[in-house]
Formats: sequence, C-alpha cells, structure tokens
Amino acid sequence: MHFAFDDDQLAFRAQFRALTDKTCTAADIREAWTSERGWSPARWAALAEMGVVGLTVPEQDGGLGLGLVDLVLLLEEAGRAGLPEPLLETTALGVPALVAASGGRADELRAQWLPTIAAGDAVMAVGIDDTGLVDGAGAAHLLLLAHHGELHAVPAQNTVTTRRGALDGARRPAHVTWEPSPATVLVAAEDGAGALGALRDRAALATGAVLVGVADRLITMTAAYAQQRVQFGVPIGSFQAVKHHLADALIRLEFARPAVYRAAWSLDEGDPDAGLHSSMAKALAAEAATEAARTALQVHGAIGYTWECDIHLWMKKAWALAAAGGDAGFHRARVLATLLPGDGRP
Repeated sequence: MHFAFDDDQLAFRAQFRALTDKTCTAADIREAWTSERGWSPARWAALAEMGVVGLTVPEQDGGLGLGLVDLVLLLEEAGRAGLPEPLLETTALGVPALVAASGGRADELRAQWLPTIAAGDAVMAVGIDDTGLVDGAGAAHLLLLAHHGELHAVPAQNTVTTRRGALDGARRPAHVTWEPSPATVLVAAEDGAGALGALRDRAALATGAVLVGVADRLITMTAAYAQQRVQFGVPIGSFQAVKHHLADALIRLEFARPAVYRAAWSLDEGDPDAGLHSSMAKALAAEAATEAARTALQVHGAIGYTWECDIHLWMKKAWALAAAGGDAGFHRARVLATLLPGDGRP
C-alpha cells in the first residue's frame, strides 16, 4: 500500500501556498479581521478560480469531486497561512453534508447551491449542535443547522444573526434565530444521528488539519525570531532551553500530522473506526497547536503579548480552534470510551 500523497496533490498544495504567500500576508489578515465579513471576497474568488472552494463539489455541479485526502493538505496550508476565509465551514463541512443528504429537498438544494458555491459566489456556515451559536453565520448564504436531531438547510434571509465576540477575528460567531419547518429539513430525525455524527467527525478532522498548519507556522516564526533576537551577544536560539522548547513543540506537531492524514483517509474510505481516528487527530493537533502557541509566546517574551507582533494572529487561531468542537480532553475521553466501552466515561 502507498502511504504518501501523489504528485497532483502535492502540486495543488504548492499552488495553494503560492497564492496564500502572495495574498494572505500578516497585513492582509489584519485587514480582514477589521473588515465587516472577517475575510476577503477577492481572495475567496481567487480560491474558487483555482478550484479550492469547489474541491468537494461533484464534477457535474462545477467542482472537482474530490475527497478529504485531497483537501487535508490545503486545510493544513490554510492554517499555516492564517487564511481567514470559510474554507473549513464551506468546503470541508457544508458541501459534503449537502452532497450526502438524500430525500426531501436534497436534490433541489444541491442543484440550487452547489454550482454557486463552486463558483465562489456563496459560502456556508454549519451549526452542529442546538446552541444556536454558529461560526461565520453573519456572512453565510446558506446555513446547515441542527435542530432536535434533524439537520436543516436554511437560507441566510430566513435567519436573524446576533454577532458574538471572538478570540480569532476571522471566525465571527453569531447566535442564529430561525424558524424550523418541513421545508427546511435536509436530513430527517431517523437519519439525523448518522448525518450529525459524520459532520462532527469531519469537523474534528478538518479543524485538526488547520491546527497542524497553525502549529507549523508558529514554530517556523518562532525559530526565525530566535535566530535574530540577540541577548548577551548571541542569538537566543543558541540557548539550550530555547532549543528544547522548540524541539518539544516540533515533536508534538510531527506526532499530530500523520494522525490527521490517517483520519482523512479513514473518513474517505468509510472506515468503521473513522470517528475514533478523527478524535485522535483533533486531540493531538489541538495539543500540538497550543504547545506551539505557548512556546511562541515564551520565546518572543513581552512583545508576544502585543497587537503589533504578528504571532498573536496565529496564537489566537490556535486557542480558538483547539476548543472548537471539543478540546483535546473531550476527544481523548471519546477515544477512551470507544476503546473501552462501558467504563462509565463520556
């Protein structure tokens, strides 16, 4: 068996990185964070033209018809770049849930929305629980919302959103008020548990992939700073304690990355243990990113706390995403409950 990405997948990642290196600098992220949406429509259009946005949209609907194994490297790159656009919500979560739905108005909704999404003219937001708090709801055109074990597809004009505060300036969570009806049902209650469970697994894996990229960028930025910052006449990167902190963060990252890739493959292949692998990926990636953030903050010293220092853009993303959809402790407990059922743990 071949345990590696193919040349096309690696080339797509290289093209994605070239685009984000040019259009998603720290200055671009800062500008997006202070904008109305939290992200750039022009950058989203460029991603759509490249095929990134429609990667999971079926070919007959204008997309590439690819899976998570093809997307996971791009999600990792999105984290590395600090990309503020809703790639995770739209391409990794919303589109596959819409594609997988059957019955009811699913065919009609796919015909209406998938070509528009692939073209970059619409974005999605996904609420997997009944709290009503949904990331990116204010700028979304179509929302997938859980309600009493069902999954509903609700156009933005049929919702009222109240923005909430966020640590990561791109996430823009909002409380969504809406009226469920038979016309909005995408997945009925009898199939809702499976659909919502699959969404949660995909969210854990996709968030883990972004966190791996965030951790990678934090370590890279911090190592570069340690080579430039001089104390006692030498770069601080020459101090053993600094080397150890960076090495520890890198070890966590290198353990998390293959777990994320494995979870992507498991979900694509319908592996019965895909949920287990997704939780393992999220737990390891969350710990890697928070360790990288802690190390970055410590090595940068007092300036690490300041708005002027770019690392806060990635640290805040690490902290926010590490808690999203359950933190490392939650997913470790889920892994334990899967491996040792009936021990009384959640």
